[in-house]
Amino acid sequence: MSNVLVSSVQQVLKELYAQDLSESQIQLQKTRKDFDGDVTLVVFPLLRVSKVSPEQTGQQIGEALVNAVDYVESFNVVKGFLNLSFTAGYWVSRLAEIAQTDNYGQRPKGGHSRNVMVEYSSPNTNKPLHLGHIRNNLLGYSVSEILKANGHEVKKVQVINDRGIHICKSMLAWQKYGENETPQSSGLKGDKLVGKYYVEFDKRYKAEIAALIASGKTEEEAKAEAPIIIEAREMLQKWEAEDPEVRELWAKMNGWVYNGFDTTYKRLGVDFDKLYYESNTYLIGKELVESGVEEGVFQKREDGSIWCDLTEDGMDQKLLLRSDGTAVYMTQDLGTAKLRYEDWPALNQLIYTVGNEQDYHFKVLFLLLGKLGFEWASNCYHLSYGMVDLPSGKMKSREGTVVDADDLMDEMFETAKAQSAEKGKLDGLTEEEADSLFEMLGMGALKYFMLKVDPKKRMLFNPAESIDMQGNTGPFIQYTHARIKSVLRKVENTVKEVPAVTGINVNERTLIQLLNQYPEIIQLAGEEYSPAVIANYVYELAKEYNTFYHECPILIEADENVKQLRLVISQMTANVIASGMKLLGVQVPDRM
Repeated sequence: MSNVLVSSVQQVLKELYAQDLSESQIQLQKTRKDFDGDVTLVVFPLLRVSKVSPEQTGQQIGEALVNAVDYVESFNVVKGFLNLSFTAGYWVSRLAEIAQTDNYGQRPKGGHSRNVMVEYSSPNTNKPLHLGHIRNNLLGYSVSEILKANGHEVKKVQVINDRGIHICKSMLAWQKYGENETPQSSGLKGDKLVGKYYVEFDKRYKAEIAALIASGKTEEEAKAEAPIIIEAREMLQKWEAEDPEVRELWAKMNGWVYNGFDTTYKRLGVDFDKLYYESNTYLIGKELVESGVEEGVFQKREDGSIWCDLTEDGMDQKLLLRSDGTAVYMTQDLGTAKLRYEDWPALNQLIYTVGNEQDYHFKVLFLLLGKLGFEWASNCYHLSYGMVDLPSGKMKSREGTVVDADDLMDEMFETAKAQSAEKGKLDGLTEEEADSLFEMLGMGALKYFMLKVDPKKRMLFNPAESIDMQGNTGPFIQYTHARIKSVLRKVENTVKEVPAVTGINVNERTLIQLLNQYPEIIQLAGEEYSPAVIANYVYELAKEYNTFYHECPILIEADENVKQLRLVISQMTANVIASGMKLLGVQVPDRM
């Protein structure tokens, strides 16, 4: 539509003002809700050729377009904006095109396509996944699916932080206090068992610090000299020296964690095409750092540590290798980035889904990659997102006060079950069907609530609010889809072609217009890396359908053509709701 209209505007301008304007000089935008119209032409840039006021220019162009373009029905001018309204016939024909389009809204792969790698999750193997990981996983997965819908080739990856001092803390605490406890002997998921000993280490460490301070040490001295932290550092050095006993313990405990993670990922509905492990990539990073010293990019100090001075770049001095030769996070990330481009030489973009507390880290990472001579450093992008807060406050993993991901998913299931029972939504369902519905509603509520907020914003997650059947929630949209499918079942889902009708009412027009926007919504969500664009569009579509459902009879409509039109609108609305929610990783039920 835009291309055809731009061409028509160009022709009208040539006839009115004897001027040839390029497509880039014709500015079209969606008409604001408080004005009548389907599309708006911005008049101000055209005043240099019209030589008259904005109002006169808009009036002249509007009159010419009504006469020249069959589907332009009327117009109005508001200051420097020409609002154009299209005929009912145009919107009905547009609905017919939508109904005949396979995978409507999604772009096929073509000349615009890119090869994109999206990293998300990236957990540490010293504790289970928590609420923050949920937002990370849902965001990374959804962005991946949205990029696929835009025709790009996408690989979903994670780097598992399976080495370092934090891992040694859990290992050491289990070794000292675990008494050979295993997931099998305790009944705990493996990641929860290892997390239990991470908390135990912190408890013992704090006790030792307090005792040292009481003996006259400063807090800084106590933190450095506590016996248990010294043992943890020694264990890390043994691990890097490939001590067999330490490596065996590391492999065993990490194996417990991986099994636990896999269970959580499966329920959360996310997956990965490839896994990277810090225990491998940090070695590549160390080689890069050493080569950087040889090339004069990095500097080795007297104590053996390696740094990069970034003060001329407006940053600070960055440690890359400790004096004892052990690596830091930056070392690993340098190696991981290099390995990924080696694995996929055609890669056009590498996206890191990581919270905004790491903004500085990624600025430094991309800068260092550039200094090392990697041209693709400019193609790296940090998908930064805000933290998740709870009504009860901020989480602290060392103190064991995190909101466990598995526990939260269980809570969402139970909340969906309780609300469904209260509203009488269980009639006619077997126990298995009911449990499946509760899981779909609970997970839909969780995912939608997390993704409807712009990624850049910090958010407050309230489980009870997220599962409300009214308002901007996943269950409201899921219920709308089930309502539409109920209508379609009554005609046995035999929706035919769009009929010829002489006119459409405001509710029908609004829904067709919203359906027409779906391809642009997917494109915008991909450009902004924002599932919130999809989420809030689908909510508007569901909300408008409910208004349409109450104000426009469907099954009892006497005029068969009008009835058929409304059934096609219903079918396409259900299709787009299901498609949009799928991009968010949310399932929609056919019955509720």
